[in-house]
Amino acid sequence: MTRDATGPAPAPAPPRRSHGGRTPWLYLAPALAVLGALLVYPVYQLGLISFLEYTQAQVSGGEPTSFQGLGNYRALFRDPQFWQVLLATVLFAAACVIATLAVGCALAVLLTRVRAVPRLALMLAALGAWATPAVTGSTVWVFLFDPDSGPVNKLFGLGDFSWTYGRYSAFALVLFEVVWCSFPFVMVTVYAGVRAIPSEVLEAAALDGASTWRTWRSVTAPMLRPILVVVTIQSIIWDFKVFTQIYVMTNGGGIAGQNLVLNVYAYQKAFASSEYSLGSAIGVVMLLILLAVTLVYLRLLRRQGEEL
Repeated sequence: MTRDATGPAPAPAPPRRSHGGRTPWLYLAPALAVLGALLVYPVYQLGLISFLEYTQAQVSGGEPTSFQGLGNYRALFRDPQFWQVLLATVLFAAACVIATLAVGCALAVLLTRVRAVPRLALMLAALGAWATPAVTGSTVWVFLFDPDSGPVNKLFGLGDFSWTYGRYSAFALVLFEVVWCSFPFVMVTVYAGVRAIPSEVLEAAALDGASTWRTWRSVTAPMLRPILVVVTIQSIIWDFKVFTQIYVMTNGGGIAGQNLVLNVYAYQKAFASSEYSLGSAIGVVMLLILLAVTLVYLRLLRRQGEEL
């Protein structure tokens, strides 16, 4: 008796379990380990010191540290200068972000309208500004606006006007430098986004008689909204924690601390006044603010990826 060749087929083998979901984490593990070692422990120490009484006496080992709980934060929030510096930091960062976006977007549009050689020259000049170290750029800008030998005062006939003497003029000078070293990122990013817009859309707007400003406002900007959101949030993070430019150009925060921002304020509390616990508390407050902004940034990136 022979076996029927048309009998039931053998049961299929069970599907192999894919490990593709684990692969990205395996690739990220070395970078996460390095970042954890470089960031987690310093942040832990920052938070720990903010809850202790930590002054020069404790640094020298002469007196034991004592747990203060939220005492440092209560003292910080009761200090009127802290709220003044926080408000100045928010306003200064907002002005820097708006100016950076305006200059970067304008030059990005200009790059699409000039020939290859001027476009290459502008790109190289912008990338040179972007690559300049903050200390070097700040020193150069201080020289350019120097009341005695600076070429800007001589060119515009300002005499011996000191830009770093007044509060608002000093903030304006720092703003110029921050925008100068920050706009290339916005320019290059927005330029890449503009080049990705279909030419048919822009040609249709031109045929409808739309001006350059109307085309940007009604056509280009809405299509670039995901990119503009990303560069805006990154600029907020960068400009909110400005330290080098303020410290170098205003000689540590200006006359009587009139040009303090949170980063410089924390430095002065920790190292100039030896109140390390208060300086750490300011650092934790800044960390929480920037963490909130970063979470918004990551959420927008995720949403942008879902839309794509």
